[in-house]
Amino acid sequence: MKITPPRLEQGDGIGIIAPAGPVAEPEIQPGADLLRSLGFKVFLSPHALGKKGYLSGDDPVRLADLHDMFRNDRVRAILCARGGYGTLRLLENIDYEIIRENPKILVGYSDITTLLIALHKRTGLITFHGPVLRDLRKNQHKNLESLLHLVSSGEKLSFPLPDGKIIRPGKVTGVLLGGNLNLLCHLLGTSFMPSPKGKILFIEEKGEPLYRIDRMLTHLKVSGFLRRCAGIAFGEFMECGDRSSLTQVLQERTSDLEVPVVMGLRVGHGKENVTLPIGVRASLDTKNMSLSMVEACVR
Repeated sequence: MKITPPRLEQGDGIGIIAPAGPVAEPEIQPGADLLRSLGFKVFLSPHALGKKGYLSGDDPVRLADLHDMFRNDRVRAILCARGGYGTLRLLENIDYEIIRENPKILVGYSDITTLLIALHKRTGLITFHGPVLRDLRKNQHKNLESLLHLVSSGEKLSFPLPDGKIIRPGKVTGVLLGGNLNLLCHLLGTSFMPSPKGKILFIEEKGEPLYRIDRMLTHLKVSGFLRRCAGIAFGEFMECGDRSSLTQVLQERTSDLEVPVVMGLRVGHGKENVTLPIGVRASLDTKNMSLSMVEACVR
């Protein structure tokens, strides 16, 4: 059963957790101050500024912060401080009943992909692929504006692809699913990955050489995952080789799929990172070059 979280309103509380890599206070203070200036109350989890190597803390500590933030009645939305590495380690021990009983807006991207998808798969909660706290001032605050408009208005928004490229034309309606390519591959074969059937898959990546992009897409393809999707929309591939070579790889790996495939979705590690709801029905139309929601993502 799908769970639609309550919409965010001005004056609501926004919780901050660090379920992946460590983050320093100067990195997130500007974002927290920006949220406060817009009238929101900001609640920092007890271990958000912790550090243990490449993690923000031990697994039990990061799990406790996640559970406590969902239980916190003063918090309506939860933003992740950053990505990095570590959310995959948490999935087996999350108390999904806590999430199910306390549905809230959860936002992040990159390594947070695993958390967004797993929570949706295990509870039905609509989750949000969007900016992390330390990125809120990027793009002249437009990414934050995109996020707040989506989770506050309840409108069925459309995301244009004005500079996009069509790999395979068509129009399809399906449920949005996606995130970071590397993490999508790591979720494959686990109980935390939803079936690709009827899904519009969006994919982004950063800092991977072309041969690894090729290998990961081939993995998704030979597993049968890509062939069962209803459509595919590629987002930003930052620092992944020159544009023409990247385009060639994406075309080679997907041009024989019998579904609409496009490039140019403005999600990922680039300057622009619009917020997309995971678990919401949307329409991908290559004629109009747009990805449009067909149902609300908050209530």
